[in-house]
Amino acid sequence: RMTALSVFLLAVSVASVLAESNVYFREQFEDGDAWTSRWVESKHKSDYGKFVLSAGKFHGDAEKDMGVQTSQDARFYSMSSRFDDFSNQGQPLVIQFTVKHEQSIDCGGGYIKLFPSGLSQEELHGDSVYNIMFGPDICGPGTKKVHVIFNYKGKNHLINKDIRCKDDEFTHLYTLIVNPDNTYEVKIDNKKVESGSLEDDWDVLPPKKVKDPEAKKPEDWDEKETVPDPEDKKPEEWDKPENIPDPDAKKPEDWDDEMDGEWEPPMVTNPDYKGEWKPREIDNPAYKGKWVHPEIDNPEYTADPEIYKYDSIGVMGLDLWQVKSGTIFDNFLITNDPNLAEEIGNDTWGQTKDPEKKMKDSQEDEERKKREEDDQGRKEEPKEEGEEEVKQEEDEEDEEDEEEEEEDLEEEEEEEEEGTDSQLKDEL
Repeated sequence: RMTALSVFLLAVSVASVLAESNVYFREQFEDGDAWTSRWVESKHKSDYGKFVLSAGKFHGDAEKDMGVQTSQDARFYSMSSRFDDFSNQGQPLVIQFTVKHEQSIDCGGGYIKLFPSGLSQEELHGDSVYNIMFGPDICGPGTKKVHVIFNYKGKNHLINKDIRCKDDEFTHLYTLIVNPDNTYEVKIDNKKVESGSLEDDWDVLPPKKVKDPEAKKPEDWDEKETVPDPEDKKPEEWDKPENIPDPDAKKPEDWDDEMDGEWEPPMVTNPDYKGEWKPREIDNPAYKGKWVHPEIDNPEYTADPEIYKYDSIGVMGLDLWQVKSGTIFDNFLITNDPNLAEEIGNDTWGQTKDPEKKMKDSQEDEERKKREEDDQGRKEEPKEEGEEEVKQEEDEEDEEDEEEEEEDLEEEEEEEEEGTDSQLKDEL
């Protein structure tokens, strides 16, 4: 026979079990190439792109920021990692990971897929049945969204809301929380960006209400708010022609009626023309408002308190397309504890995000300085070339001056010789 104390202890024990935090999957790529033994590349196609281990061109911590990076442009990528099968029945499901598009991605996916344990990893491909697809997707300026897609009874359902993803070059933390009360929450960088009801924000169930097929709008139902005033009459002076002969026009002096025909002045817009007359509008005394089609309960609707539930969850996969490679995936986590996920996010992404930005800013400063030095060097080159040309011209001018001086001396010597000859002749 159970005592009150025994019942209390049993209740506490059950509550503690239900509240226990479980980490079903975690991957941080901190053990070198050992990750290749945990992840299986699909062999469904022979030309899938290769993932490589990298912390990127800039990072907050060279070891902690190690992740798998897409390495080949214009490729499909497909690989996955298996973990112990579990169900999220009666407990939250939290999916979390980081994405870094350091290549300034123009078109490509950055999302993950969560699969049932029955998936054949070597045959993973784009049409493989998954439970949840979650994460950023970018393609041009028009598509920059966070996908949240649930498979419900064999059909994939996209969220009805538009959640904008991050599109810069830095690492960002993406978190999806699915609760056992059929609610959800999406977080980016540990801040809530969207939340709501699975039934309201996905078309997983038929609508609760439908239009009554038997109801029809009455024939005498008047939806016109206003009608022409029957008492309004058109003024007698209303009708005027739209165009009239130009009163200021004069027949040219050289106009010949026999040769040119009878002269007619050009037409101009009549300033007194008022357009088509219409009676003024008055409130319709028979107006009944807009007719609303009556609704009835949808006979096909059945509430489902377990939309959130998946009986089998056992594989985390990356199955995506990228035009420009370079995206780094890291810090994968699947748990039933939203608070734990937030703490882990702060301990991983939260610790390296600022140093990462600092390193990126430092690289950009160095690149800017180098560009400025190169620009300065290019500006100085023409100057030096100009100085050489000026010097060369001066040398040429000096040579010409010397040649002219030599010619003058020769002429003077010739003149002196001629003068001496003349003097000798005179003396003789």
